[in-house]
Amino acid sequence: MAAPGEGVGCEDFAEFQELLRVMRTIDDRIVHELNTTLPTASFAGKIDAKQTCQELYESLMEAHTSREMMIKTCIAQTSNVVKALQQEREKAENDIALLKQLRKEQTKLKLMQSELNVEEVVNDRSWKVFNERCRVHYKPPKSQ
Repeated sequence: MAAPGEGVGCEDFAEFQELLRVMRTIDDRIVHELNTTLPTASFAGKIDAKQTCQELYESLMEAHTSREMMIKTCIAQTSNVVKALQQEREKAENDIALLKQLRKEQTKLKLMQSELNVEEVVNDRSWKVFNERCRVHYKPPKSQ
């Protein structure tokens, strides 16, 4: 998983979305992960469910934190580009190419900001599934 600011494709929105898709794999597969790693009542003695849930909790926390940092980093970078283009636009009001670039960057910024909402939905779904399956085995720290 790429660390925020390290190889993050903020310039190209398609690259940004692809990176998010890859980083969301843990959330997409959480139900399968829980079904294959948590024991049913008949196998409860063979697997340490507490440790399994704790490891999954830590993985989810790390994934959610790194994705949020990446999204916010890209939003900040794109905001700076938009501000710079707006300042240039004030100086050269008749520059059509500059206007097109500004509109493109503003659209990209809005799309990145909407990814924060998507992230919230993805995270809520993952925590709901995690809590349903792991609440008996593992109690996460109160910070979540």
